[in-house]
Amino acid sequence: MANRIEAAMRMFTEPRHFKLRLFVEGNIIGVFTGLLIALFRRLLELSEQAAPVLYAWLAVHPAWIGGWAALLMLIGWILYRIVRRDGMTSGSGIPQIKGILLGRMDMNWARVLVLKFAGAVLGIGAGLSLGREGPSVQLGACIGQGLGRVTHRSYSENHYLLTAGAGAGLAAAFNAPLAGVIFCLEELTKNFSPFVLMGTIAAAVTSTTVTQYFFGMEPVFHLGDIPVVSAGSVYILLIALGAFVGTLGLAFNSMLTVSLDGYMKAPVPGWMKPMIPLLTAGVLGFVLPQVLGGGSRLVDSLVLTDYPVLFLLLLLAGKFAFTMLCFGSGVPGGIFLPMLVLGALSGAVFARAAVLLGIMDPVWTVNCIIFGMAAYFSAVVKSPVTGAVLIMEMTGSFDHLLALILVSMTAYLVADLAGREPVYDMLLNRSLALQDKLSHHIRKRRIVFETGIGAGSLLAGRCVRQIPWPAGSLLVNVRRGSEEITPTGELRLREGDEIYLLIDASRQEEMERLTAEKLT
Repeated sequence: MANRIEAAMRMFTEPRHFKLRLFVEGNIIGVFTGLLIALFRRLLELSEQAAPVLYAWLAVHPAWIGGWAALLMLIGWILYRIVRRDGMTSGSGIPQIKGILLGRMDMNWARVLVLKFAGAVLGIGAGLSLGREGPSVQLGACIGQGLGRVTHRSYSENHYLLTAGAGAGLAAAFNAPLAGVIFCLEELTKNFSPFVLMGTIAAAVTSTTVTQYFFGMEPVFHLGDIPVVSAGSVYILLIALGAFVGTLGLAFNSMLTVSLDGYMKAPVPGWMKPMIPLLTAGVLGFVLPQVLGGGSRLVDSLVLTDYPVLFLLLLLAGKFAFTMLCFGSGVPGGIFLPMLVLGALSGAVFARAAVLLGIMDPVWTVNCIIFGMAAYFSAVVKSPVTGAVLIMEMTGSFDHLLALILVSMTAYLVADLAGREPVYDMLLNRSLALQDKLSHHIRKRRIVFETGIGAGSLLAGRCVRQIPWPAGSLLVNVRRGSEEITPTGELRLREGDEIYLLIDASRQEEMERLTAEKLT
């Protein structure tokens, strides 16, 4: 216990040295994450290029279709064995990282690194409608955690390094360093921590620099010239677009739950479940190949091809249903990119309908596609700032930040008014319900919990001794502006104070509820 307190106090007695160390370690994490994600992206690109050639060849040589089906079944069996070997490799990986940061989960970083990489390449490469970003976030987090454990860092510092790796993974996956940083602050930690910021910025910028060496500085989506939104009437349409796409996004979490429950209750052996979406992909490769894989090429084609509105609706329904079928099976792969594709398709449907009704000029179609991605992401993940910045970086449309935020906030409000839970929180809660056996093992670990005292907080104006702190917690530092204050029982906390507690990891949620409670 004494060693943990001493390690925690060094963060505040030598903050500059600690931040410098996080900056250096963040750069190391960024280099290794960038190299790994560059390889990951390259393998997926090769599979994406090979898929149309393969299915065209199979159409001419149908005798080989049985062999391809057998190979897909073999891949399904391998994916089943990977998830059985380590459950932390299942699905996106982002809920698992949130669970680790909450002190409710743990992972063997080296094993997850190898298995997640292999499983995601096999599954997405075989055509499953899953994204590379979730695995990229988890792979980066594995590298961050690995560095912390190899160098014997404290449990709290390990969290900073893991978060930095997660941000680096997202940044490298999409050439989006700013979005990687904001994602860590808005979605993973939900707290503006200078320690998180220092390591994450270093890791995200470095990892993006590494991947840009291999892939260049081009944005992920290639949508050509994008008109700048300036007319007031267009902003009214953007609000309507945000509401439309946000409403469509309401079905995502509900159907994801239906899919996960359906696979869990399905009367088929576990080893057969990954084969269901893989064999479905084998059929779709002949009848609707556009919905295979993550879908970045489909987004690009929406600008180049004038699809009829009925075919757009078919693509939207097909991509949605196939994504549910793939993710529900529990194989390694994310939902980030499929979400963006669904948003782009929703925006294209909206634009096509608006043009046909004569209420929108066709020149704004590409804007609707771009803004639809941000809106769908915001409605499902409920992180509107991350959504707006991510799409800005992925499309290179840096003149549209105001419009992106407007559409994102509209979609977010639609989801919020409907009472929808953020998708990664929903997935995390499901996982925790199935993995309660981990909590006893993790309960003894202690972390440094950082939070700010907001306006109207129950803590503001109260002395330290008057506050019902969680059992076993220790207030180790209070930062008031640039002043570092050693806490005593008589210290009266104020709005705007940043407080740091050494706390049992399993009580982190209890502390978050306490700081969020308002005076009545």
